[in-house]
Amino acid sequence: MTPPFSAGGGITPPQGAIAVIFISGRTAADAEGYGAAADAMAEAAARQDGYLGVESARGADGLGITVSWWRDEAAALAWRQNPEHTRIREQGRALWYDWYRTVITTVERAYDWQRSEPAG
Repeated sequence: MTPPFSAGGGITPPQGAIAVIFISGRTAADAEGYGAAADAMAEAAARQDGYLGVESARGADGLGITVSWWRDEAAALAWRQNPEHTRIREQGRALWYDWYRTVITTVERAYDWQRSEPAG
């Protein structure tokens, strides 16, 4: 599944959209289970009303940053209360994360830029 937002393409979030920024440190446990849960979480979010997209990156050291984009505060809160999200979040706390931090913010303005031809 290709999210509506992706590095090097996609759309720019509209003013007033909600960004849920999830910053985490992974454990070394159960990489396969984590991958399956991450895929399930992405699919569940995409079915949620108000979902606009997601962007994510994880370093070799386990540090990850995922930003999910939501139409408004009500949509972001509904996602937080989604039963599948709650179940996977609890699994993450028990097994996959050493720590995490979540920051919720409203988009004041956004813009993008993309190279039209490869550099070099």
